[in-house]
Amino acid sequence: MDLFERQAETTSPLADRMRPNRLEDVVGQAHLLGDGHILARAIRADRIPSMILWGPPGTGKTTLAHVIANETNSIFVPFSAVLGGVPELRKIIAAAKEQKSYYAKKTILFVDEIHRFNKAQQDALLPHVENGTVTLIGATTENPSFAVNSALLSRARVFDLKPLQVGDLRQLLERALGDEEHGIGHAPHQVDEDALAAIAQNARGDARRALSALELASDFAQSAGVERVTVAIVQEALATQTLLYDKSGEEHYNVVSAFIKSMRGSDPDAAIYWLMRMLEAGEEPLFVLRRMLIFASEDIGNADPQALEVAVSADAAFRRLGMPEGIFPIAQCCTYLASAPKSNASYKAWKMAQADVQEHGALQVPLKLRNAPTAAMKSWGYGDGYRYPHDESGFSPGETYLPDALAGRRYYRPTDHGFEARIRDRLEGLRARATPTGAASDERPEEES
Repeated sequence: MDLFERQAETTSPLADRMRPNRLEDVVGQAHLLGDGHILARAIRADRIPSMILWGPPGTGKTTLAHVIANETNSIFVPFSAVLGGVPELRKIIAAAKEQKSYYAKKTILFVDEIHRFNKAQQDALLPHVENGTVTLIGATTENPSFAVNSALLSRARVFDLKPLQVGDLRQLLERALGDEEHGIGHAPHQVDEDALAAIAQNARGDARRALSALELASDFAQSAGVERVTVAIVQEALATQTLLYDKSGEEHYNVVSAFIKSMRGSDPDAAIYWLMRMLEAGEEPLFVLRRMLIFASEDIGNADPQALEVAVSADAAFRRLGMPEGIFPIAQCCTYLASAPKSNASYKAWKMAQADVQEHGALQVPLKLRNAPTAAMKSWGYGDGYRYPHDESGFSPGETYLPDALAGRRYYRPTDHGFEARIRDRLEGLRARATPTGAASDERPEEES
């Protein structure tokens, strides 16, 4: 190692300096690298397939790619899916062919953020992955099923990396503390046990986050001239950490799904937690309000008609208040919706009506329901036989309003939840007056929502 390499080694981040080079030094991911697992066996046998490493930040995707290159004695070529283009890929492929033909050396092409590969890059790479010119290792935090081209995905194995356990993170931190060459074993201060525990606990399974927090706390202690890294120092270092939440990625949809399902399940505690997960991570409040507006109609409906009014009012209040005060109406709306009685009867009604519209097309409006603004229309029978409900105490027993082909259909079937029970009772009373004893209506089974 020359002078410049040594300088780069000492100035690079701790997480990079502590990156292992051997399989046995990798911490965590026992479900992939434990004895007997197919990936561990493939690495040791030097017969690795092209693969996609999928997992949250800091779970070791890049580390594992480096380890595979070292363990298999392959040439490791990193490629940026964001910065690189097809010309760079062609140069890499040409070099890989030469290494394979003349030196029998394999080339591992490591593509970080592979979900950002454009179509031209994928098309240029596909045949060379298929014929083995390069072994592809892609890393992504996005679900490969959505983020990677299906043709490329079919030529690679997907390995799911999990967030590291607290014990794994603790092991990494202790290793960094004891390493004087690459870690911070040379530092003139001690790290309290509870400080290490706080780092491991608050890193949320992210090794890079844990090591960065330790490095930041250590640098603070050195600059302040203190002899011990305490929990208070660690808390200050962790204050700059951000939540795992990608507003356009899978974690976004996971958290939104948990938020909606918690409200649907009438759990205001879980709902407010997921709400704050979104807002604290920087989600746009108007997006959250839009989801609650939809929920108020789709999942509550007429079980509590006021729910939609609450959601609309919360949206209007937020637009007037902004943040941070706007969180009050948002939180109020969230807890109200989660606590309200639920019914998706209105949702089911329009889905069933939509199915009939699609199946039967534009059925003619019965003549009695048509307006007759001209004499000609009246002569054609428009409006003939129409009964005016207000002339019959607000309801015309036996009158029908659907097209003849759909007469008797029941789309809206109120539940016995909340206010909707009163709607159900009223409709049942009206229908009892309208249906002769023993008569049957043309009701179809309810469709699953």
